[in-house]
Amino acid sequence: MVTFLAGGTGTPKLLDGVEAAFDPVEVTVVANTGDDVELGGFLVCPDLDTVLFAGGGVLDRETWWGIDGDTTATHDELGRLADAADLGSEGSSLPPRDGDAVGPHSLPPDRQTADRHIARWRRFSGVAEFMEIGDRDRAVHITRTSLLDEGHTLTDVTHALADAFDLDVTLLPMSDDPVATIVHTDEGAMHFQAFWVARRAEPTVEDVEFRGAETAEPTPAVRDALDAPVVIGPSNPVTSIGPIRALPGVDEALADTAVVAVSPFVEDEAFSGPAADLMRGVGLDPSTAGVADAYPFVDAFVLDDEDRTDLDRPVVRTDTRIDDERDARRVVDAVATALGEVT
Repeated sequence: MVTFLAGGTGTPKLLDGVEAAFDPVEVTVVANTGDDVELGGFLVCPDLDTVLFAGGGVLDRETWWGIDGDTTATHDELGRLADAADLGSEGSSLPPRDGDAVGPHSLPPDRQTADRHIARWRRFSGVAEFMEIGDRDRAVHITRTSLLDEGHTLTDVTHALADAFDLDVTLLPMSDDPVATIVHTDEGAMHFQAFWVARRAEPTVEDVEFRGAETAEPTPAVRDALDAPVVIGPSNPVTSIGPIRALPGVDEALADTAVVAVSPFVEDEAFSGPAADLMRGVGLDPSTAGVADAYPFVDAFVLDDEDRTDLDRPVVRTDTRIDDERDARRVVDAVATALGEVT
């Protein structure tokens, strides 16, 4: 048995090669849900869905978001309606328009923690939908939210969706309780998706908060999964892995098991995404050395061949760039070698 902690695109890319060293039936993936948003009344779980769609063979691998070849008729019509109604124009009660875009429109504070259990400072109006949601993709969110409204847990719903997409691995949300990753910037606090998708990571990061984590709980299934050796893929340490670690007892569990991490940096160069800005914003050096400082519980690291960072723990080196399944299998082989040194 082995458990992967997943967030963003780094770990899902790594999972493409999991069969190189592990039986997928023996693999559990614990996905970050701090990025989740309730958009237009439906719960969107980006990191869960990336694993679902990749494992189901339908992921759009150009964007690493949504379903390949999906149509966007509903999303496009939402934008047309907002433009036609001139929503967000001067004098409107809605936020002012930014160019041709409207939003993101956060629901009022008294609607952020009321009603559904899935609410927790991550609720947005569907007006001019700031995240592009495909039509088939939307069906997943409607199904997920409807099942939650029927009284099922997010864990149970994820299991049902995994069956629908024929996943070989076991996919778990990090918690059935809501957590919201809030990025504090020089322009104010905003949900991670507003920061990353709507604002393209332009505001300067001053801190990151995992709102709700102190009262959320890892599920029993997640606690059991953390008893196995753990692999942290080349995901963002702050907003991809940070929300999982913020849950009570997770760091202690990681300290008690064998953990291997793949650095998302080559020395001080990040492979992709806002990892450097986010690490700098929380006081970490944006580099492999900074990742090692952030992960004191990691027993061994997989680094790129060109990364000569000197660490105080075992290191296995390979070409860690992952562009296709062959690359993923090479990095998974290195992960297995590193696990062999610490288990």
